[in-house]
Amino acid sequence: MRAPFFALYVPTYYGGSEAVRRTLQLRDAMQSLLDRHPDEIEIALSASDVSRIIKAGKIAAVLTIEGGHQIADDLAVLRTYSRFGIRSMTLTHFRNNNWADSSTDKPEHNGLTEFGRQVVREMNRLGMIVDISHVSDKTFYDVLEVTTKPVIASHSSCRALCDVPRNMTDNMIEALAKNGGVIGINFGADFVSHKEAGAARLRFAERAAVAPSLTGKALDEFAAKDYMDHYSLMKPNEATMEDVVAHIDHVAKLVGIDHVGIGSDFDGIERVPAGLEDVSKMPALTAALLKRGYSKDDVEKILGGNFLRLMREVIGF
Repeated sequence: MRAPFFALYVPTYYGGSEAVRRTLQLRDAMQSLLDRHPDEIEIALSASDVSRIIKAGKIAAVLTIEGGHQIADDLAVLRTYSRFGIRSMTLTHFRNNNWADSSTDKPEHNGLTEFGRQVVREMNRLGMIVDISHVSDKTFYDVLEVTTKPVIASHSSCRALCDVPRNMTDNMIEALAKNGGVIGINFGADFVSHKEAGAARLRFAERAAVAPSLTGKALDEFAAKDYMDHYSLMKPNEATMEDVVAHIDHVAKLVGIDHVGIGSDFDGIERVPAGLEDVSKMPALTAALLKRGYSKDDVEKILGGNFLRLMREVIGF
């Protein structure tokens, strides 16, 4: 837990320049945190930075953005984010953007548009990690046709165990593994418990439909309230830590230990499994994996080693 991905998350109801403005606000807020606590946390721009910062006893912050709408259809904005130390981008979120289809919206582009393909190529060139969590199945396969580097599903789980569109099918997981990619298992009850799947689909649709006609400070205030209304208190659910372990098991048995990791999504879920309510419970997950027969080396790969390997391959050092 010394190298979390910090998502500069901007809801999809921020459009165009508003999405860029909000992203820059969040990057500035993150910088203020880094400046106030230099002895505790430092931005990590590469895998070697992660190792160095952790060795120094600090948190290595890997910055990401969660939704291609945040570049406002402009590769110059993408390049600027890279210069600001952002090392990964989720191509879509709850809704389609102008160049890629989301898993929780009606298909509009049949996957990636030509500009979407340009985005993937430019991310490859920049050494930014392409994140396919949230994208439609067709978008996923289009990405794999274009990319020259491994991709991640930063916070998804297995559709074979919990049938929601945000999760990946076995065929998708196998394709991801052939690409050298990694899937981070999402801890949210909506993603790991089949008992929650039906209600989850309705909740995803509700979230995608939020569309305030606001700008500037009024939009920021709406977003803050919207977030607190949904995520300030965890809701009761049927999921357990064993459900999370089952998803890790499923990927490991399907494609091998080198392609599965942790994608907790603790700041973006509202229903957490019993036994994995927050980051303090991670040792219990480690113990559960060891009890299942995973070796120490296997557990280290799951808990971060696989993502670190992918960072080296994509970023280049």
